Order: sequence, then C-alpha cells, then structure tokens
Amino acid sequence: MGIFRKKETHESRSSSMSYVLRWKKENVRQAGLVAIFLIALTIMISILMYTQSKKQVFFVIDGKASAVETRESKLQNLLNEHSISLQPHDTISMPVNGAIKDGDRVIIKRANQVKVTSGNETKKLYTTENTVEGAIRTSGYKLSSNDKVYPALGASVSSNMHIKIVRVKKQQVEQKKQVPYQVIKTSDPSLYKGDNRVLQSGKSGVVVQRVQKIYHDGKLVSKQLINKEVTQKRVDKVIAIGTKKKPVVLAASVSPDTAKATRVSSGNAVRKAGVNFKYSKVLQNFSMTAYSSQEAGIGTRTASGTRVTEGRTIAVDPSIIPIGWWVYIEGVGFRRAEDTGGAIKGHKIDVYYESLSRANQFGRKYGKTVYVIGPVKPEIN
Repeated sequence: MGIFRKKETHESRSSSMSYVLRWKKENVRQAGLVAIFLIALTIMISILMYTQSKKQVFFVIDGKASAVETRESKLQNLLNEHSISLQPHDTISMPVNGAIKDGDRVIIKRANQVKVTSGNETKKLYTTENTVEGAIRTSGYKLSSNDKVYPALGASVSSNMHIKIVRVKKQQVEQKKQVPYQVIKTSDPSLYKGDNRVLQSGKSGVVVQRVQKIYHDGKLVSKQLINKEVTQKRVDKVIAIGTKKKPVVLAASVSPDTAKATRVSSGNAVRKAGVNFKYSKVLQNFSMTAYSSQEAGIGTRTASGTRVTEGRTIAVDPSIIPIGWWVYIEGVGFRRAEDTGGAIKGHKIDVYYESLSRANQFGRKYGKTVYVIGPVKPEIN
C-alpha cells in the first residue's frame, strides 16, 4: 500500500495572508475615524459643559445689590471666591453648603451690636433689623402706647447704637381743695360808729380737682388739670360797719377847733345825698381807682396813721386835697382824705374797699366832681 500525502500549495497560504492584511487595513482606518469622532465629541461635550457651568448670581448685602459670575456649584465656594465672610450673627437667605444655580439671589444681612435700655436694665444684643422698632422687638421688650423711644422707632439701626425706652405712666387723681370765704364789710348808716353787726356767717367752699399726673420711669414729671367741680359753694361773711355819728352834747363855749371848722365851712352851700353842707372849693375832672388791704404789700394803716376803713378812707395827693379833710365825690359819697400813694398825683383819688374783688370791680372812672369840705364831716340836718 502506498502512503497518501496531502498536497501542499503555496497559493492557499498566500490568499489567506492577503485577506488578513486587507481586513486589518480596513479596520485600522475605521478605528481611526471612530477615535477622531470620539475625541471631537469629547471636546464638544467639554465645551458645552464649560459654557453651561458659568452662572450669574445676585448678592444683596445690607440692602446693596450686586451681580457676580461664577462656575462654582456650591455657595460656600462662591463666598470664598469673592472673599465674602460671614460673622456668627449675620443671616443669609440660603444654606452655605447648598448648591447654586444661575439667577439665584443671595441676601446677606450684617448684624449690628446695639444696647437697649429700659429703666435700670440694659441689654446688649446683635440684630439684623433695619429699624429701631425691629431691634426692640428682637430684644424682647414690649412697648405700650404711651412709652417714648429715643431714637424714634423709624430710625435706622447703626453699629453701637444706644436705644433708650422711657416708660410713661399716666394717672388721674382727685384732689379736694378748700376755698376760704372772704370777709365783706359794708357801711351801715343806721349803726353808730364803732358798732358792727354780722349780717351773714361765712362758710368755706370745696372744689374737687381732677389732675392727671405723668410719670417717666416712675418719676413725676408733670401735672395737668383735667377739670374741676364745685361740690360746696363758698359763702362770704358779711359785716355791717356803723357810720352813724354818735350824738355829742355841746358845751356852752366854743372850742378853738370848732371855731376854725366854722370859718372853713363858711363857703358855698350845696345839698348832696340828702345832706346840706358848705364847701371850700370844687374840683373837676378827677379820675378814680380802688384798692384793698388784701392786695400784696398794702397794709391796714394809712399815711395819716388811721386804720383803713371802707366807706371812709381815700388816698389823695396832699397838694390838692389836705390830709384829714372830708370831701364829697359825685357818685361815691362822703370820704375822708387819710392815705397817699406813689401813683396818686394831681386829680386822682384811690377809694378803699375791704374786698379785693370789689376793688377790682370798681375799675377806673373819669370826669368826677369833688367838693372839698374840711376836717369835719357834714351831718344830716
């Protein structure tokens, strides 16, 4: 038997190698194209991501706004990027560790240290409020409608500001006040001189005053009268003073004073107020006022040494009317010149009244006629 051997041919091996080379060449080209495509895609994605990572963020710090651009994704990094530091009491509108996106608005309020005083207590605190009213609210103090605040509630807060609260308290009280009665003396021609009679007893009045007291931090600073009411009327005491001259028994002889008075009264005769008398002269155009010992600085003794008496005493200019002489004043009656006054000069007379209110009611009168009589008062015939 013979041995069968496989026939070898150079043509088969050459064809296989050619195919492999052809396949490798074609795949290398395709691999290069894929690689170029992948590189270009990576670059495009990187450019796109780079472009999209750029953001605009708005900061508002203590009311002042500004815009910044960044590629940071965290707020803390953005703060570090722009050297923005936060103090322990400052407030920020977003978490510092949170993410940020384009268009975000970050509000930062810087805290100010202030002192708030109420009464004897003072608090030191940090506040991010813009006004004094807000700072007081965060301090824990409560305000009433009457309290006063310095500076004003609407004032802007500044660093190290001292805010003072004044507690205002208003209180109404009633006060009873005694009104003393006055003594009114009136002339009574039916009584002899030196005789007095009480016509009406005096009684003090009572007035209730309602007063509003205002306290600042417990200290009284002012009082204000709200109203008053008379709960008991005052009754003045009225005393009748006798003016009637006591009868005198005349001696047979005539004294030198009487003779002198007779000579003085030998002038013209006239009848006034039911009395016939003689006068030495008539003075025209006198002005008249009134005064009272109840006025400050006015005593009860006259310049002539007598005691002031309503219905008798007048103050005159001694160069016009002699001191001690009687006169008759139209519309007033008989009066005696017993007093003087610094303002009583020329044709002026001051009529005395016990009551200051009656003296004030007298006012000022003009054009009065005065009959100058003499040292003896005329009597009813």
